[in-house]
Amino acid sequence: MPGKKRSVVGLLVFSIITLGIYYFYWIYATSKETQAYLEKQTLSPGLELFLCIITCGLYWFYWIFKYSKITVECQQKAGLPPEDNAVINLILSILGLGIISSMILQASLNKVCELESSKSNSVTPTINSFENKE
Repeated sequence: MPGKKRSVVGLLVFSIITLGIYYFYWIYATSKETQAYLEKQTLSPGLELFLCIITCGLYWFYWIFKYSKITVECQQKAGLPPEDNAVINLILSILGLGIISSMILQASLNKVCELESSKSNSVTPTINSFENKE
């Protein structure tokens, strides 16, 4: 599974309530979970977060674009039709609506989580019963 299904509205509310601290956690968690799901490490999640902070948010524009593309890979791996929102997310971020682009990204990841969890729930073990008759 690509990670934990998170509330899209919760992302907005918790980011506001914690004055952005939850948002930093979300960036770290999303980086870690999607990279683990795809079994590839582009950069460490800690470094991704560090670059977002140290560049005063400039790296974040690249991050949202990159992870929108990575979300497409997650959708393809899960068997979903890909929704490439990378350009839309980047434009929203440039216009100062980065939280909306993050909510779009989380909604796309939630679809993958839902499909993967339904796949794992639909797999039922088969029980072989053999009776030894003597």
